[in-house]
Formats: sequence, structure tokens, C-alpha cells
Amino acid sequence: MSETITRYSPAEASSSDNRVSAGHNGGPPLDQHRPEWGDGGIGNYFYWKAAHRAAWRNPSPGIVAFRIRKADRLGLTYEEYTLEILERGRHLQVEDVDRIEQIKQARAFKV
Repeated sequence: MSETITRYSPAEASSSDNRVSAGHNGGPPLDQHRPEWGDGGIGNYFYWKAAHRAAWRNPSPGIVAFRIRKADRLGLTYEEYTLEILERGRHLQVEDVDRIEQIKQARAFKV
């Protein structure tokens, strides 16, 4: 003779198909959530995120001005020139014609 009484809020009582279990907060289903690091495992996500933030933090105004002048001379943007320094660990020179051309060609594919 045990009876389970299910209680509903006034809004839920009007709709018989809107029944949820006790303790449900009415939020979205958790199976639709996609974490920031994607569908795979978390791996080194937070280490990479911190390293990315540290690499792109604001350098001194003198370094920024130097990179902007150098990038303009080479026909690159500040971001392209800085990314080349971060990826390769060296500053591009006027003699690096092939690499500069590769960067400019890659720019066309990004747009």
C-alpha cells in the first residue's frame, strides 16, 4: 500500500507531457554539452591554453614597433610575422623570399 506522490509546479501541472524527475532543475540536457577542448580527451588542453596566452601576451611597445616595421618591410601583417617568430624561433629576413611567399599564399586560403 505504498503510494508515490509526484508533485509538479503549477506550470508543469497544466502539461501532462512535461513530466521530469524530482530534483531536475529544468536546464538543458547534459549530453548536448560540448566542452571547450572538443570531443576528445582533455589531454594537455590547459597547458596549451596557458602557453598560448603567455606567447601572445603584450610585449613591450618597443618590440611591437620593431615587429610592425619589420612586417611592413616584408609585406606581412604583424600577426603573421609574430606567428613566424613563435613557430620557428627566428626573425624573417629579406632573403627568406620562399618562406615569405608561402605565408602570403596561406593568407589567401584563410579568407
